[in-house]
Amino acid sequence: MAEQYRALVGGEWVDARTGERFPDINPADTREVVGTFPLMEEADVHRAIDAAAEAFPAWKALTPVARGAILLRAAALIRERVETIARDLTREMGKTLREARGEVTRASFFFEYYGAYGRLPIGDHLPDEREGVFTFTMREPLGVVVAIAPWNDPVLTPARKLAPALIAGNTVVLKPATLTPLSAWHLLRALHDAGMPRGVVNMVTGPAGAVGAALTSHPAVRAITFTGSTAVGLDLQARVAGRNIRVQTEMGGKNALVVLADADPRLAAELAASAGFGQSGQRCTATSRVVVQAPIKEAFLEAFVDAARRITVGPGLEETTAMGPVVDESQLERVLRAVETGRREGAEVVYGGERLRGERYDHGYFVAPTILDRVDPQMQVAQEEIFGPVVAVLQAQDVEEAIRIVNSTRYGLSAGVVTRSLAAAHAFARGVEVGCVAVNLPTVGWDVHVPFGGFKDSGSAFKEHGIEGLQFYTRVKSVAMRFGGLS
Repeated sequence: MAEQYRALVGGEWVDARTGERFPDINPADTREVVGTFPLMEEADVHRAIDAAAEAFPAWKALTPVARGAILLRAAALIRERVETIARDLTREMGKTLREARGEVTRASFFFEYYGAYGRLPIGDHLPDEREGVFTFTMREPLGVVVAIAPWNDPVLTPARKLAPALIAGNTVVLKPATLTPLSAWHLLRALHDAGMPRGVVNMVTGPAGAVGAALTSHPAVRAITFTGSTAVGLDLQARVAGRNIRVQTEMGGKNALVVLADADPRLAAELAASAGFGQSGQRCTATSRVVVQAPIKEAFLEAFVDAARRITVGPGLEETTAMGPVVDESQLERVLRAVETGRREGAEVVYGGERLRGERYDHGYFVAPTILDRVDPQMQVAQEEIFGPVVAVLQAQDVEEAIRIVNSTRYGLSAGVVTRSLAAAHAFARGVEVGCVAVNLPTVGWDVHVPFGGFKDSGSAFKEHGIEGLQFYTRVKSVAMRFGGLS
């Protein structure tokens, strides 16, 4: 029988008030139920937000040094438990063990990085034109933060939200994706075991339809941080408009890797394959388009197909697997529909394009890594996010045309260029309308201290990661204090 997990509310591990539960299914073998979780509703959400609101004054009053010490203990616990967490992450999401171990380790970095901020300056001393006046700024927490996390990085994304929110003095209610609640459970368990006070961090589980409205409408909520699809993120912004609460959205991408004529085609192919097919293409920064300069296209395409052919697809728990399944049936159907749409529009499938069959695959959601050639910039497969292991190959005559193609979608998250030319690299970095630019590197993999986020319909103005990541979770108070000439 599958293990029954509980959610964390007010410092206690609880069930839904109705007692109902939902299953967490292994996408590599749908016969396995990884665990079951509380099917929470509005009353459960209100209980969690009320607990966070009650805990806020004491958590805010705690020194940043004390808050940071808890985050540092949590980071150590996550690293101690990396193998257990990684295996559960792989079982519920499908990514390979190597990818899962890397994700869990990087999640610990967020708590370590922001925990260290407990001992760093949190304001500025400013000059004042008036004699005897001392002027400075203070950064204060906002209050209760709702964090809504996706299924594709179910440990890393909650960590990148929880760590800066908590060190700043906010309390948090986390809503993990229904497909991957166990990974978030491990994260909150580490914080709980590290000594987090009651109610400072809370987790509610269940589908968005049951808990979403309650999470976004409760009057105690002062900020919402969301990672997920562009459609849902824009809808969230519209629903809370006029309430004067802060909203951060990290949404979709149609990320491009540009390969210029002076590039090494094999290096470019390896970068495209690692970022396009790693994690089965289910990353917001995954390479979804490759724009190749005409003189090198044939050599690049040959190397790219060879790289795809060498990828071993299978269950993520097998150490030899390089690419696991997609997360569920709807995602599988989305990927296959995109391939068929590309065919109808005139694209050529030069590798993959089908669901994998056989004893190893029949109980999971496995699809072959797929390369589409002869793609026009206006085709749907070149415009819309697929979020699967499908890469469209386009052609450009020069770097200027390549930049125009990169900028031709509604998205602006990440883009890369492969070139030996420093001038071309700088021109590309200046010209592309994206928040993250990579040169001779994959479009994925941004460090904890590097500001992360996109432009256009890929995200809001608030960045994640680094010191920029703290801006969203704090408000600035200016203080002018006269200390001389008083009787």
